[in-house]
Amino acid sequence: MQKSQQMPGLLLEDESLRDGLQIESQLLSTEQKIELFNMLCRAGVSRIQVGSFVNPKVVPQMADTDELIRRLGQQSGTVISALILNGKGLDRALACGVGHVSMSVSISDSHSRKNAGRSAAEALAAMVELIVAAKARGLSVRAGLQSAFGCVYQGEISEDAVLAAAEQMAEAGATEINLADSTGMATPATIRSLVRRVAALLPEVRLSLHLHDTRGLGLANMYCGYEEGVRTFDVCAGGLGGCPFIRGAAGNIPTEDAVNLFESMGIATGISLDRLLEAVTFLETVLHRQLPGKMKRVMDHRQACTG
Repeated sequence: MQKSQQMPGLLLEDESLRDGLQIESQLLSTEQKIELFNMLCRAGVSRIQVGSFVNPKVVPQMADTDELIRRLGQQSGTVISALILNGKGLDRALACGVGHVSMSVSISDSHSRKNAGRSAAEALAAMVELIVAAKARGLSVRAGLQSAFGCVYQGEISEDAVLAAAEQMAEAGATEINLADSTGMATPATIRSLVRRVAALLPEVRLSLHLHDTRGLGLANMYCGYEEGVRTFDVCAGGLGGCPFIRGAAGNIPTEDAVNLFESMGIATGISLDRLLEAVTFLETVLHRQLPGKMKRVMDHRQACTG
C-alpha cells in the first residue's frame, strides 16, 4: 500500500452522536455519549457533531444536548459542533458555550413541510436571519441544504434553486455550505454537476457533503466529491443515521469505511481505523445489533483468519 499523505484541509466530521442517534428508540445516557465522544477523539476525529437543540418531545435522544456540551467543556484538537434550527436553539447554544453550529433547511418544499412544518421559502428566509444572528454573537456557522440532490416526495430538485439558497446563506455569513443528499438519491454525475456549480459561484466558501447510502452509492459519491475538490464530509461511526421524516432513508457513510477509502488511496485522514472500530464495537454493544459499516466485518474476519 502506498504511504498516506495528509491533504490540506481534509476533514471527516463524525455525526454519530446527532444524526446517528436521532432516530434510535433506545436512549443513550449522557455518560454513554461522553464515552463515545472520547473514543472518537482518541481515534483522531477532529470535528464531532454532538447533538441538536430541538424539542425533546420530538427527538427524545437529543434532550441532554445542553448538558452534554457543558460536561464536555473545552476540547483541545477537537471541534464540538451542534445543530440549531431556530432562535430558541441559538439561545441554548449560546448558553452552553458551543462555538461551532450547523444550520440546515430543506430545498424541497415537500420535505420542508414534513420536517419543519413550513415551506422551503419560509424556512430559508428564517434561516438566513438566524445565520446573521449567530455570526453577530461570534459563532462559527455552517449552513446546509437538505435534499439538495433530489427528494422522494418531490422528485428532482432544481440546481438553480440550490445555488440561489446557497448564495443567500453565504451572504448572510456562513463560511461553509453543506450539500446534503438526505434521501440518498445522488449519483456521481449529479454530485459532480452541483459541486462544480456551487464551487464556481462561491469560490471562497468551504463546501462539504452530507451523504446517505440509501442506494449504495455513498462511497462512490464521496470519491466523486473529493475529485471535484470537496475536502469536508459528514460520516457516522458504523453507518448509523437516517431522517425520521424521509421514508426509507438509510444511514450515513460509515466513518470507518470513509477512512479506509481515503487511506487506501494514500490520503491520510488523521484517524486511526483500529481505534475507530472500538467506537463501532461500543455502539453495536449498547444498541444490541450489528451496524451496516463494512470495515468492522472485514477486520473481524481478518482477525479470525489470522488468530
